[in-house]
Amino acid sequence: MKTRLVSVALSVALATTPFASAAYASAYDAKPKLVVVLVLDQFRGDYLDRFRADFKTPNGFNLFLKRGAYFPECYYDYANTMTAPGHSTIGTGAYTNGHNIAVNDWWDLSRSTKHSFSSVEDADYPLVGASSGAEAGASPRNELASTLGDEVVLGTGGKAKLFGISLKDRAAILTSGHASRGAYWIDHATGHFESSKYWMNALPAWVEAFNSKGRAEQARKEAGGAAGDFYDKVGDSPAAVSYELDFAKALIEHEGLGKDDVTDVLTISLSSTDILGHEVGPDSPRQQEMIDATDVYLNDFFNFLQEHVDGGLDNVWVALTGDHGVAPSPSVAIGEGMPAASFSAKALNTELDRELSARFSPNEPVQFVLGGELPYIQLDARAFQKFSVGEGEAEELVKELLPGALDATQPGALKADPNSRALKPATLRRVYTKVQIAAGNVPNTEEGRLILHSYTTNGGWWVMVSPGMYQMSGFAETGTTHYSPYSYDRHVPLAFFGSAFVPGTYLTRTAPVDIAATFAALLRVNQPTACVGRVVTEALKPVANDR
Repeated sequence: MKTRLVSVALSVALATTPFASAAYASAYDAKPKLVVVLVLDQFRGDYLDRFRADFKTPNGFNLFLKRGAYFPECYYDYANTMTAPGHSTIGTGAYTNGHNIAVNDWWDLSRSTKHSFSSVEDADYPLVGASSGAEAGASPRNELASTLGDEVVLGTGGKAKLFGISLKDRAAILTSGHASRGAYWIDHATGHFESSKYWMNALPAWVEAFNSKGRAEQARKEAGGAAGDFYDKVGDSPAAVSYELDFAKALIEHEGLGKDDVTDVLTISLSSTDILGHEVGPDSPRQQEMIDATDVYLNDFFNFLQEHVDGGLDNVWVALTGDHGVAPSPSVAIGEGMPAASFSAKALNTELDRELSARFSPNEPVQFVLGGELPYIQLDARAFQKFSVGEGEAEELVKELLPGALDATQPGALKADPNSRALKPATLRRVYTKVQIAAGNVPNTEEGRLILHSYTTNGGWWVMVSPGMYQMSGFAETGTTHYSPYSYDRHVPLAFFGSAFVPGTYLTRTAPVDIAATFAALLRVNQPTACVGRVVTEALKPVANDR
């Protein structure tokens, strides 16, 4: 009897402790009021620590570094490190073999033999608010998995509001998903925000007002009075970050996000770090200045949320990550003694066509290679079929020819002095065929898993290439790019802020797919349909059973 009384007393005591009362989080009871998925394009995982001493604001990056759960060891677990698949992966919690978005653009010969298609291109849904009717329509229909936001909308019977914002259409659309009430991105020429008829027949009055009040022109002045294409001339400046976040504030205010009896979801992708990064590389003082300015603008944005969301930041959860990392500029890497190199993808494709034509059609050149975006080289199935060559044979032949073709495109002068640290010829470390990957015929290694996660049915026939480390197409001088399986392209930050998380730095290995998994678990909604992420339980506060 005494034992039983002690047990009951202990149970009562435990039930009244703070540990047991830490109940929170449900999309059904609007705790939190707002979830923000914040993506910085081309934001490598070392940046937050590399520039940490620069961050002076309390609610910019320090919101995550000092008051959030910070995971510096976050890496994508696939090899096609590009913008469109990165945003799809963040939104869906899946890799390309789950959501099917592999690159930004690919060839689809069933739709057209004259041009490639964007990852979000959809002629059934013309653009709304664009400056030119010649621009293609857009929708999320190429994304073959649901997103976190989609599941919150479904889990609340359509009550939750879901929106996506970016300078880029693919970033705004693919991160937010299918069930959003709107995705907005800029018209490249004017900088005005636009959308498509997938969501609306005309821009809402508040978007029209934002576009007409001269904010884009103000951004041009802030960027030094740049004339010409807004995306190119203003997009690579901090002024574009401020401009995009001002639009986000307008959306929050006019659409009433964070004011309802359910949890709303907003995805924001800041594109300027990518636009500038391609031009100058990650080691340029200009990129550091961009990141420092972004810290200030984020501080202003989160202060805005404090004032405009019911309950302030106590009722807001945020995840911060990047859609991919980036390689150092070849010139910088070479200066440090790394085996960097630059090559021409266009010349490589031309040489492949020359060699294939010599084999199959010596008297009449034929285009066998469509090209497309690396790391995929897309082939024209029609050309091979004219010579009774099937997919497997065609891809294996291209795989065999690729190393020699690359070697043939590079000037012999680059090979003159093997002891020099001057620019060396590029090499191909690995080549995989689509048929090979589809059959799972890859090495049972870490790299093999990355390749399997990069599989897509888009693009027809293709081979997938991995150049040597620090080697890339183009960008021989100051610029750089990304698309490789190497750690510098896969490394991004991951951080969470909000009442559900225990602040601290966690060195456990994580991946961006963990964002969707973690938020879905906390909000008590289904994980996205192809989600493979894990819940970061090590950074979560305990939850009581009396929800």
